[in-house]
Amino acid sequence: MSIAEIPLTRAAVLPLEPGDRLNRVEFERRYHAMPNCKKAELIEGVVYMPSPARLRHGQPHAFLMGWILQYSIATPGTSCADNTTNRLDHENEPQPDVAMFIEPTCGGQTHISEDGYLTGPVEFIAEVSVSSVALDRGPKLRTYERHGVLEYLIWRIDDKLFEWYVLRDNGFELQPLPNDGIYRSELFPGLWLNVPAMLQLNGSDVMTTLSEGLAQQEHKDFVALLERKRKK
Repeated sequence: MSIAEIPLTRAAVLPLEPGDRLNRVEFERRYHAMPNCKKAELIEGVVYMPSPARLRHGQPHAFLMGWILQYSIATPGTSCADNTTNRLDHENEPQPDVAMFIEPTCGGQTHISEDGYLTGPVEFIAEVSVSSVALDRGPKLRTYERHGVLEYLIWRIDDKLFEWYVLRDNGFELQPLPNDGIYRSELFPGLWLNVPAMLQLNGSDVMTTLSEGLAQQEHKDFVALLERKRKK
């Protein structure tokens, strides 16, 4: 039995350690007892704690978050979140880099718990992978797939590429990059990603392409659909 599996019988709370095997309740208890810990995740019952983020992670993350935020602002009925814990089950509580979801009042598949956590799968997740490629393409991918995340984007920094997965009946399907270099979301009409521009951190071209997506009739129709679904 590892130290992480020994029941606590005293008031002291053991700190989280990478590789601990815990359930979600114990994971949260230890996480809350470590206010200086910036990020910890529980994936398939295993604790992962990344190193402090360097600029080569933080800068792409900021560009990706800005792209999603701009879309969400233009699309009432959607919301986005940065590094926000997502409760999935008793062994999985990831903290994705970027998440976007349809608001529960507009028919989204996630909900907000009484204590303020995203609970259940969000519709869209993006991860910036520097040292975490194996995790993001392995245990995390399987967890998001099993729980019903509908679209999953991985930005592999060292490999200078994106992987965009769409959930099908038989699991995640990796989408080929179109010849024009622009990924277009199936779930969120108008969410267009100019891959060459994003890889170069060319924010102007990224936003120009997104604006073109937002100008499409299918985006206007999507906004109208969300409004019709809104629970009064």
